[in-house]
Amino acid sequence: MMATIQKTTTTTAMPRDWKSSTASRYGKSRRRVLCVRAGASSPLKSKTDASALKNRYPQNDSMIKAAKGEKVSKTPIWLFRQAGRHLPEYNQYKKDTGKNFLQLLEDPEDVCEVTMQPVRRYKLDAAILFSDILVIAEAMNVDVEMPGGKGIVVPRPLQTPEDLETKVPKTIDVEERLAHVLKSVRRINEQIEAENLQIPLIGFSAAPWTLMYYMVGGSSRKNTDSGMNWLKNHPEASRELLGRLTTVVIDYLDLQIQNGAHMVQVFEAMCEHIEEKEFYEFALPEMEKIAKELKKRHPDVPLLGFARDAPYAISDLQRVGYDCITLDTVMDRKYARNTLAGAAGGEANMSSVQGNFDPNLLVDGSFEEIENEAKKMLEDFGPQKYIANLGAGLGGKEDCAKVDYFVNAIHRLSEEMIN
Repeated sequence: MMATIQKTTTTTAMPRDWKSSTASRYGKSRRRVLCVRAGASSPLKSKTDASALKNRYPQNDSMIKAAKGEKVSKTPIWLFRQAGRHLPEYNQYKKDTGKNFLQLLEDPEDVCEVTMQPVRRYKLDAAILFSDILVIAEAMNVDVEMPGGKGIVVPRPLQTPEDLETKVPKTIDVEERLAHVLKSVRRINEQIEAENLQIPLIGFSAAPWTLMYYMVGGSSRKNTDSGMNWLKNHPEASRELLGRLTTVVIDYLDLQIQNGAHMVQVFEAMCEHIEEKEFYEFALPEMEKIAKELKKRHPDVPLLGFARDAPYAISDLQRVGYDCITLDTVMDRKYARNTLAGAAGGEANMSSVQGNFDPNLLVDGSFEEIENEAKKMLEDFGPQKYIANLGAGLGGKEDCAKVDYFVNAIHRLSEEMIN
């Protein structure tokens, strides 16, 4: 049985009622023959020749430096969901190809094109792999569908511990089952180099609790208590499922790095639907395993951690090994920075932070409001040991001109502050 991790306490009071405010696809579900690999917890050696990888050392490495706490000349910026439906070129590409979101993810050429669209349009400091948090669930024989207007769903979620034993493999050959994602990583770096953009590529995965939440509940909108019910009613089966998922997440991120990702983020996106006690008992131990094993395999690769809607956990994410802590829109900025610095014994030892601009301003805000909020965010966080980003993903209604203004304002204002 996994030991419960106790919460790190601080003397700073929580500033807000954060809870009430509250980073392989197919058009239809499909199963493949499962290939099980023994010893999945052992470090992997990718079949890819590392010397053949493109864009290995991008000239613009400010994202990498900021995540590792090194000095930069201006604050770097990228955006959650920077690729996708807010871009007219994305919507046109979907129309031209006749593919939906899930179908685009199947083809590395489509993934590459969609990943590149925002970094061509905006002066962003990194590309992020165009993918989805449920690719691991699908690779583990869980059907994933995208019915119109309902978002991504798992139509036949796990109902009982017996389902876990009969439907979910203990491990998988990640390099085979998610080969198309790894090929996409290589293909994106080829294109970044071909277009001389000189920026790094961010890889990512959902964290185990988020994957489990969907696998037993089926949707982000319905059955939102199913995950907690599993934790309370089937604690041993829950630990077993989380453990299997952790093994696959580690291998998946490891292989993304071996195939060219310069940094990776672990998204624990569903903390709104887990109580604090259960977060420390079930979710955080898996995030700690991921951080420690990836640091063992890739000690110089920055690791970004995001436990959305769990502001109580930021110092714990720092403690277990995440280089950069991502903050959502409800997190008080000065509180976050002070908490991390206090827990680390001073700012020199604290993790970097990332976030937390309100994307609604990019829909309804004026350019003056965007400028003022960007300046305030930089003043609150400080321009160093900081990656500018949003506190929630772009939703699709944002004005591209306002997004562009925001990106440029971060660069301009932070450079003035630093110099």
